[in-house]
Amino acid sequence: MPDNKTQVYLMPGMAANPSIFDGISLPSDQFETHRLEWFVPDKGMSLPEYAQKMSGYIDAPSPVLLGVSFGGMLVQEMAKIMPIQKTIVVSSVKSKHELPKRMLFAKYTKVHKLLPTGLVNNVELLAKYAFGESVNKRLHLYEQYLSLRDKYYIDWSIDQIVNWDQEVPAANVVHIHGEKDTVFPISNIKDCIPVHNGTHTMIIHRYKWFNEHLPAIISQ
Repeated sequence: MPDNKTQVYLMPGMAANPSIFDGISLPSDQFETHRLEWFVPDKGMSLPEYAQKMSGYIDAPSPVLLGVSFGGMLVQEMAKIMPIQKTIVVSSVKSKHELPKRMLFAKYTKVHKLLPTGLVNNVELLAKYAFGESVNKRLHLYEQYLSLRDKYYIDWSIDQIVNWDQEVPAANVVHIHGEKDTVFPISNIKDCIPVHNGTHTMIIHRYKWFNEHLPAIISQ
């Protein structure tokens, strides 16, 4: 008897590891989840080339791809080169026009290249880049979540984000976004499912919302 479970692949945000999905639990009789992990890109690798390599880790036909933040941009690129059932982006953007003005400013001034990314082992600073918030009392949690602290990867990621050139959102993309996201303010976002009081890290802190709503969102 064939396994008719929906295959769902989860892609974390910049510098984060798959433990950000520890709270996510979908009904096991309907869904099978798989976690993807960032790798350090080859020198000069473009985001589409990275997406091509990442797609090699997916062996299910027509999966659902869910990406958080920069991972949301990546899964949209992956969806351009492989058959997928649905793309879900969380705390992310669907085109360059949803990027905040400070990132568009960085694109043209190259100011992002002056960021002190050499301090990647400073978890507090890395959390500010990746999650858009100070870690305060949650430092031990962020040390767990932010494990990819390679300077080349961080520089590459920031550069790919501010230079992302997608003009229009792809078809079949579902966008879930927190009303209090400080990295990608919801005021710039069109056509999303808003999460009340959700922040950029809501995949971690609001996992109960996702467990309640994701099954229906995936199956629609």
